[in-house]
Amino acid sequence: MTDATTPRYRADALIDYAQAMLQKAGLAAPMADVVGRTLVEGDLLGHDTHGLALLAGYVKELESGGMAREGAPTVLSDRPAAVLWDGHRLPGPWLMDRAIDLLLPRARDLGTATLVIRRSHHIACLAVYLLRALQEDMLMLLACSDPNAASVAPFGGTQAVFTPNPLALGFPLSAGGVMVDISASVTTNGMSNRKRAAGETFAENWLIDASGKPSNDPQVLFDAPPGTILPVGGQSHGHKGYGLALLVESLTAGLAGHGRADAPEGWGATVYVTLHDLHAFGGKEAFLRQMDDIAQRCTTNAPVDAGKPVRLPGQGGLARRDDQRKNGVRLHASIAAALMPLEGRHGLSLADAML
Repeated sequence: MTDATTPRYRADALIDYAQAMLQKAGLAAPMADVVGRTLVEGDLLGHDTHGLALLAGYVKELESGGMAREGAPTVLSDRPAAVLWDGHRLPGPWLMDRAIDLLLPRARDLGTATLVIRRSHHIACLAVYLLRALQEDMLMLLACSDPNAASVAPFGGTQAVFTPNPLALGFPLSAGGVMVDISASVTTNGMSNRKRAAGETFAENWLIDASGKPSNDPQVLFDAPPGTILPVGGQSHGHKGYGLALLVESLTAGLAGHGRADAPEGWGATVYVTLHDLHAFGGKEAFLRQMDDIAQRCTTNAPVDAGKPVRLPGQGGLARRDDQRKNGVRLHASIAAALMPLEGRHGLSLADAML
């Protein structure tokens, strides 16, 4: 966890560190530049299980051959507003960067454009990509699943079928924007792994063991037979998370034609991303008039707790990003510990980035 005593790091130095570590592991420099920047952006936004916490895992994947070090996606289908790629297990953040570059001019021309990627490697923090939507007058819908793993059972079941299956939505407002980055499960694999490593439990019963008994202990995910993470809504209303999980699977594996029906290949992702140009429908001014009004109704809503006013999704992350870019990034203590063995091998030091 982080608090006022946690050291701060220079954001630009963290990016340099991540890029250097990835290149030492053999990743081509242009890809390392994008991946390193994406990971640090995750920490800037406060998504500290999906920022530099992923770097050690990415390095191990590069060194083992699980993540491709160079190459390009193969275009499997290309229509003006609908494209399918085979990502060949290339770095997910780099594929996402290329994907958005491809979709932006098409969305401006056609009003909307969609790309689906099969066999991408992990794409890190979804919220990072939403920043582009805010900057480019786009509404972005992004979904991701990992057909190679399962940790979430369907509602009423005890055996894992899904991954947490994140779903993200971003769009601009007159001031700032909305960035929704959620999952179809109550919590994530990353947070479960972190809490287990620290010997911690969740505040509530967000998991079940293999017999269906509620639990707050992430260890149940590693027992034999394993337990599972509950879908959003938990034991009483988990049909909602179950529905979201099926939505994500249909957008990713279904449209990609590649998913759980195929042989696992290792840690990875199937990705869906759509851009809608605000100018192509009712127009940007009309969009902002409507969404600014909704935002105002939310943020001025009488709160349950006067000390906790209603915020917009992403509001805290954008404020945190501004603060940490100016005053330094606070990293979770587990990140430095995970990177230490790699630093000795590659001659790098995270401490050099400290303020």
